[in-house]
Amino acid sequence: MGRAEARKAQQQRGARRAPSGRTKGAEGKAGSGKRSGIRRFFTWKKILGTFLGGILVLMAAAIILYFSVDEPTDPNKQATLQSNTYRYSDGSIMARTGEMNRELVPIDKIPEDVRTAFIAIENKSFYKDRGIDVMGVGRGLFNTVTGKGKAGGSTITQQYVKNYYLTQDQSATRKLRELVISLKVDRRMEKDDILVGYLNTNFYGRNAYGIQAAAQAFYGVDSDKLTLEQGAYLAAVIQAPSQYDLATAGPNGTRLVNIRFNAVLDNMVEMGKLDPAKRKTMTLPPPIKPKPRPGMDGQKGYLVQAANDELNKQNINDAQIAAGGWNITLNVDKAKQAALEKAVEDELESKLDRKDTAGRPQDQSVQAGATSVDAKSGAIVAMYGGQGLAEKSESNALRTDYQPGSTFKPVVLASALENGAKTQDGKPITPNALYDGTSKRQVVGSKIPFNPQNQDNRNFGDPMMTVQDATNFSVNSVYAQMIVDVKPQAVKKTALELGMKDRKGWEDDKPAMALGTMTASTVEMAGVYATFDNHGKKVTPTIIKSAEHKDREFAPQQAIGGQAISRKTADTVTKVLTGVVNDEGGSGNKVRSSAYEAAGKTGTSESNFSGWFTGYTPELVTVVAMFGEEPGTHTQVTLTGTAGLGRAGGSSFPASIWKAYTLAALKGTETDSFDLKEAEMGAAQAPSRSTSPSPSASQSSSAPATSSAPPNTQEPTPTPTKTGTKPPTPTPTPTPTPTPTATKTGGPKPPDPPLFPER
Repeated sequence: MGRAEARKAQQQRGARRAPSGRTKGAEGKAGSGKRSGIRRFFTWKKILGTFLGGILVLMAAAIILYFSVDEPTDPNKQATLQSNTYRYSDGSIMARTGEMNRELVPIDKIPEDVRTAFIAIENKSFYKDRGIDVMGVGRGLFNTVTGKGKAGGSTITQQYVKNYYLTQDQSATRKLRELVISLKVDRRMEKDDILVGYLNTNFYGRNAYGIQAAAQAFYGVDSDKLTLEQGAYLAAVIQAPSQYDLATAGPNGTRLVNIRFNAVLDNMVEMGKLDPAKRKTMTLPPPIKPKPRPGMDGQKGYLVQAANDELNKQNINDAQIAAGGWNITLNVDKAKQAALEKAVEDELESKLDRKDTAGRPQDQSVQAGATSVDAKSGAIVAMYGGQGLAEKSESNALRTDYQPGSTFKPVVLASALENGAKTQDGKPITPNALYDGTSKRQVVGSKIPFNPQNQDNRNFGDPMMTVQDATNFSVNSVYAQMIVDVKPQAVKKTALELGMKDRKGWEDDKPAMALGTMTASTVEMAGVYATFDNHGKKVTPTIIKSAEHKDREFAPQQAIGGQAISRKTADTVTKVLTGVVNDEGGSGNKVRSSAYEAAGKTGTSESNFSGWFTGYTPELVTVVAMFGEEPGTHTQVTLTGTAGLGRAGGSSFPASIWKAYTLAALKGTETDSFDLKEAEMGAAQAPSRSTSPSPSASQSSSAPATSSAPPNTQEPTPTPTKTGTKPPTPTPTPTPTPTPTATKTGGPKPPDPPLFPER
């Protein structure tokens, strides 16, 4: 081989060893086998490495994010705000209070098929997923990127987290936090707890937050009464509450909500949770028309006040009430409440002219309050607090700043009977015991001088009269002496045992206490008289039937207690008070009716600042009061001149209201008669018969048997009275000697003759 051939062979071997290697010269610059530009960065090895590296980075970021985002310990403010719901005794809603129209309910208050309806449309994999749906998140992100809407695809857990812990903004930061917290919540909580939290925090429209408020707002029922179709509509409406409300939706909204409603049911069939045949029969139930949120108008505000006051007495403070979440059922009967409101309107308010400040100044000062109680259960079935919260912020039914006047006198009698007290001459005090009825008579046996004037300064008796007649005509001089005989301290003790409160006006040694100089509320006096009606078992009127809260326990106060006074005492007092109503000259005669048997007592405080009628039938105990209160200053002023008339005592407007209400409240029921088998009227100590309070009137031809019954005899117990029959009037026993008519002895004359014969 020559030298040229050898060199050529060597060059060929070099070319084979490095076909793409560098070459010299111009030919080398062309680079026959070199990769150029961006191609050299996208080898399959580099792509795979980048992908795996990216995965690792994302995993690391996710781990860092998971541990850096803490699950909130407290919910956001809006999530826990609730309203308080107040209901009538029949369960119908009376009022809601609070900033947020929401009532949290447990899962067992939501029907299972209604729960499934929400799962079917919102998150079919709810019970299987880990709190997030990766595919759903991907779809949501895709929608956001492509402009098809904001990110969706949230699971029920994510929506619960958003509603309960976070806010409604759509930022990426909030979304990332939502995902992480949802994972943690799913690990910590049971699925059912997440589901009920979601249902309780959703906004459904019509100012309704949570499934319970929504059920009431759209269908007027509680959540546990929702049908599947109703639940399917609520599940559909949450996507666009204002657009999908059929009461206000346009054509497009109506079309869309129907599509979504049908999707709920179809998905349930697909999940095996709804029978296909049943599905075909189901249609969207139209919701009720939107109604204003039940508020505090009329008497509702006062009823809420009374309920809250009772919660306070059971150690539920105002802050705990204001936090919301209470579902409170009152004892208030809707029909009786309406009857009481109508009675006040018809018998008082319609007769006042509150605008004529010059001609009828007293009318501006008149305030009315009333409480009606079922004596056997102690339930407050009706209450009147005033003209409304806008005009009067505090309830007249609960106020304790006015004197009850002569409605206290039966307490004095009860204490006398209970303690076996005796008169100054050593005779037992009974309904037939005799007292001097002379006006301004100085009491005997008291260290404190007292000589009260009877109404219009009239004398009663000859001069002696029975306790029964003194009660019928509300004779001050008799009861002033009686409290001295019983001892004021003993009377106070009896009053407290009957349920009155120890406050202003209780003066243990003053005989004036007999005339009701202490202060009391209509609720207290209703309790006292209900105890008489209940044969001496103490009655504490209660307005709350039940109160439920998911975080607190409440036990309604015991309405019926033990024996406050003996049955004999209670029945005797009731029998005496029937005379106040049935006697032709009795101060409570105005309320007598053939529709019921009644007992009662009138009362008027000093200077006519207040007027009371406290009466009862075997079924109902009702206290009606009027108060004179100067607008603005709250100063106590006289009621005389109310409605342009004269003195406005207990037998005037209060008695009229009582009768109108009682007739309406008992209408359609079979009324009963008092069971007074243990009443003991006592032996007649001497013949006595008081007269009609009018000095010009002739002596009444009828009198209670208690006034003139022979020794050891009692007034016959009335036979049962049914609706529409007149109660029997006791037949008086002839008296051996006539009793002269009442004589008037001096004293100032009232500016106007009394319109009503009330003491």
